Amino acid sequence: MNKVILMGRLTKDPDVRYSQGETASCVARYTLAVDRRFARRDSQDAQTADFIGIVAFGKSGEFAEKYFRKGTKVIVTGRIQTGSYTNKDGVKVYTTDVVAEDQEFAESKNSSATSGGNFASSMPASEPAPSAAGDGFMNIPDGIDEELPFN
Repeated sequence: MNKVILMGRLTKDPDVRYSQGETASCVARYTLAVDRRFARRDSQDAQTADFIGIVAFGKSGEFAEKYFRKGTKVIVTGRIQTGSYTNKDGVKVYTTDVVAEDQEFAESKNSSATSGGNFASSMPASEPAPSAAGDGFMNIPDGIDEELPFN
C-alpha cells in the first residue's frame, strides 16, 4: 500500500501550470514544511522540518491555485511517486514527490491570520467587539432582551 498523510505549511505560493493540448489540465506544485516530532540531540543546528514536494493534478491543482498561499497549514493525503530525468548537463536526476489525492485546510483562516484568530476582525467598525471569556466562549452583552433562538 502506498499512502502518505502529511500536515505542514506551504513554503511559498503554489507553482501552477497548465498542460498543452485539447483538454488542458492543471498541475500545481508546492512544498510543505513538515515539522519533525523530535529534534536530534547530537546537533544543535539540526534541521527540525522536512521539506516535501507535493504535486496536485486537475481539480486538486485548481483548488491549490485558488486557495493555497505561503504559510497556509494544510493536510495532504496522497501517494509517493518516484521518477527520473536527464538534465541539460546530461546528469540523471532522481525525483520523489507526493501526488495529492486529498487536500484540506488544517486550521481556520482566522487562526492563521495575524489577527491571532480573533473573529472581531470581520465585524463592522461601528459595533464594539464582544469580549471573549477565559473559557473560549463569547460573553453575551448586557441589555439583550430577546430570547435565544433555541429551546
